[in-house]
This record gives sequence, C-alpha cells and structure tokens, in this order.
Amino acid sequence: MSDAPKTLYTANVHVTGGREGAARSSDGRLDIHLSTPGTAGQGTNPEQLFAAGWSACFEGAMAIAAKNRGLTLPQDAAIDAEVGLLYGEDGYSLAARLNVSLPGVDPDVARQIIEMAHRTCPYSKAIKGNIDAIVVLA
Repeated sequence: MSDAPKTLYTANVHVTGGREGAARSSDGRLDIHLSTPGTAGQGTNPEQLFAAGWSACFEGAMAIAAKNRGLTLPQDAAIDAEVGLLYGEDGYSLAARLNVSLPGVDPDVARQIIEMAHRTCPYSKAIKGNIDAIVVLA
C-alpha cells in the first residue's frame, strides 16, 4: 500500500495576452498586468513572479528546518532573489540565485538550515537539474 501525496492547495490562474497581457486568479487575490522584461510596460513579468514565489516558499522551508533543530528564524530573515532570463544556442532558459540573510544565526547553523530548506522546498525540488540555481548565505 502506498501513501499517495495529498493535494493541499491548487492555484488557478487565468492568463491572456502572454508577456503583454494579464493574469487573474480564480479567487481574485491576484489580478495583475504583465509586461516583457526591459520594456516600458506597467506590469510585472514571470521572472519577478517566480523570484517572489520561490523566495516566499524557501523562507517557509527554512522556518520548518529551523524548527526541526529547535530554533526560530530571526524576525529580520530575508531573501534577495535573482532570476535571469537567458538566451543561447538552445533558446530561452532561466538562471536563479537566492541570497539568504539570517542575522544573528551562527553561519554554520545557517548553512545547515539553508541546505535542508533547499532539499525540501517544493520550488527548489521543481527546478533541481532543470535550471542553473544557487542558494547562498549572504
């Protein structure tokens, strides 16, 4: 008998117009205009959305990793994310980097928390082996 994963949440977003369009979630909590990176458009872009999503998820994974060690993340923990849109011989791709700040946490302990979070964060799992990604203690 296997324990199939249980769906905890499903996001539903409707997008029209691609990079120059709009995105709206089924519950209305997300309602944004989209713009191609580097243009004068007024919207955000998928790379910014990915950076925000991965960072938020990763910080949650760090909180769980810290809790498993009997610790609490500092209130001023922060992540600066970089997501690059690349173009090469095989077309478009992404590269990403998370610069993690854990003020007041011993650097060795902080690295252990980051490593555990990188193994358990759903976004980190999704991109593993698919894009160039790095997570570092800033």
